Amino acid sequence: MKTLLITGSNGQLGNEIRVAAASFPQFRFLFTDVQELDITNEVAVNQFFEVNKIDVVVNCAAYTAVDKAEEEEELCYRINSRAVEILGKAALNSKAAMIHVSTDYVFNGKSFLPYTEEMEVAPASVYGQSKLAGEVALMNVNPEAVIVRTSWLYSSFGNNFVKTMLKLGHEREELKVVFDQVGTPTYAADLADALLRIAGQGATHAGIFHFSNEGVCSWYDFTISIHKMAGVSCRVLPIESHEYPAKTPRPHYSVLNKAKIKLVYGIRITHWEEGLKRCLECLES
Repeated sequence: MKTLLITGSNGQLGNEIRVAAASFPQFRFLFTDVQELDITNEVAVNQFFEVNKIDVVVNCAAYTAVDKAEEEEELCYRINSRAVEILGKAALNSKAAMIHVSTDYVFNGKSFLPYTEEMEVAPASVYGQSKLAGEVALMNVNPEAVIVRTSWLYSSFGNNFVKTMLKLGHEREELKVVFDQVGTPTYAADLADALLRIAGQGATHAGIFHFSNEGVCSWYDFTISIHKMAGVSCRVLPIESHEYPAKTPRPHYSVLNKAKIKLVYGIRITHWEEGLKRCLECLES
């Protein structure tokens, strides 16, 4: 039985892996968050690997507060880059496979074609820069690692766009949502399943892969679908990004090309509306 170390297991993705674990009885799961294992502490990480025989690491831990990252740059880099390097080294020394989750924010959002893994990276925020630094550091210390970039992640766990729009939709008669930022929402349960399937194949194909649900929409379209499926009657108005100023620029185009992960790992991907439907069913139950 393979032992999987899941870091950041109290977050959206980590919690979805906890749920998915029941469908993967071939694995023994070690769920950790900062309380059980501080991944920024190299001594603690190395000791953890010595005590536990780990076959696969799935790193779901990340600093994800995009605006706050501009003020907490050092902490952001410590979690998104240094910790990834520490885990990658420990995995390599223990002969464990390493799977790391990254983000669409490594791109600047100025493309008009879905981003492939080979396209030029140019992050426009501290958050994106720190995640790219983590990718580079990991590949330098552990060329056998698998990096999976994703976008617009949401779940029935934690705080996210879907839950915020549901809350505001019930509280207000009218909402304004940007329509000029386009991407693909990703249900964290679908990403969790993909990561465990890659782990089940031993993460034998190294490199960078893209995963999101299928389809394309704007944040405005996404909100309309959330409210329609949930029976929320709030009026939603489309606005441009400059009408909703944020500290950190968001990519205007964040569509990821998933051809590689489908071909190499045989991952099947469903449309984002199907993922949303299942997420809302979880929230209602």
